[in-house]
Amino acid sequence: MTTRLDKKQSATSNIGNPDEATLDQVLTRINALAPVVARHVRDIEENRRLPEEIVAALKSARIYSMLVPRRYGGLELDAPSAFRAVSALARLDGSVGWNVMIGHLASLIPFVAHPTLGEQIFQDGKDHIFASSAQPVGTAERVPGGWRVTGVWPFASGCQNAEWIVGSCVMTEGGSPIDAADGPGPMIRTFVMPAEHWEIRDTWHTFGLRGTGSHDVALTDVIVPNENFFEYPFGIPFAPDPLFGKFPELLVLSHGALAVGIAEGAILDLVELATTGIKQRFMTTPLVETERFKEGLGRLDADLKAARALLEAEVARVWQSPERAAGKDLSRVAEQFQAVIWITATCVRVAEGCFELAGSRAIFESSPLQRRVRDLGVAAQHLAVQPRQYVVAGTAALARLS
Repeated sequence: MTTRLDKKQSATSNIGNPDEATLDQVLTRINALAPVVARHVRDIEENRRLPEEIVAALKSARIYSMLVPRRYGGLELDAPSAFRAVSALARLDGSVGWNVMIGHLASLIPFVAHPTLGEQIFQDGKDHIFASSAQPVGTAERVPGGWRVTGVWPFASGCQNAEWIVGSCVMTEGGSPIDAADGPGPMIRTFVMPAEHWEIRDTWHTFGLRGTGSHDVALTDVIVPNENFFEYPFGIPFAPDPLFGKFPELLVLSHGALAVGIAEGAILDLVELATTGIKQRFMTTPLVETERFKEGLGRLDADLKAARALLEAEVARVWQSPERAAGKDLSRVAEQFQAVIWITATCVRVAEGCFELAGSRAIFESSPLQRRVRDLGVAAQHLAVQPRQYVVAGTAALARLS
């Protein structure tokens, strides 16, 4: 498996970074993680979680605090740089990339919730891991001093490694939903609680991204303080940093960084395999010398370059915008949906094309290419990259172009 990080080929690599030294340190640490991840590939798949050695190495490399403000002990990288790191880790392994994609953004949640909570969690200046499930499938009944929470939340990626877990609820009083103040329907709020309060239910038996450990998590009649509740992802953060005004947009765009990283890994895996001199059955010419291989690789590389370019452009546009968006519905992230749906679909085609060009050698469990295809197939099922979100993008485009 190719592990060397080529900075010129990493996602968002053309975007200037105000702290190149810090970014270089992060990328160097990721390169150093490559043999650790390679050693644990089978464990990741079979145990359906990230091994403790990898998690400890990620925390030591300060990966989870890449975006956390420096005054709280974080690296305070800009988002384009952090997304480069996500792509680099996804090139090593899709599950590692996915959990970092979720975890490094979820580390910002305390700064959307309450000042006391952020200070409490990050007072030690270390990395902290958050797992989250945004579906509002729980209920929170008002009680003195807080809310009594019950529910089962799916897709809590990284929950077995997490110190804090996030869920969303319909807020109730006297057993009836509380009406939302800003529109029809019930009030929905998100909350965060220490991991020891949660039950993890073993439900993550999947086709791909097996190592993300995205199990169901549950609470039963747990009292959650008022200050642990907040509006997510469109709430107004207490922290003044421009980053927090772009939180919803970055949540969506992060999926593009993951997809590009996995697809980059697939192309590198294909080239590494082909350059060993293999020949396909009944062929006298090495695969790497055939016109079919060169044509296919050229086409796939062009597709990946286009996906990477769109990601870079959209991340740069969002990050460099001086405005703090104020919308509280999906129309706010319409252009980000449009970008990541196309980016992810393109990356899926790239991985599948690499799998096809590799021939029968790619079908075995020992081949990283079959894992790339599976991981991207599962990643493409996420809400943020579902083609149905083109409706949101199309509605926005119609309003813009009419």
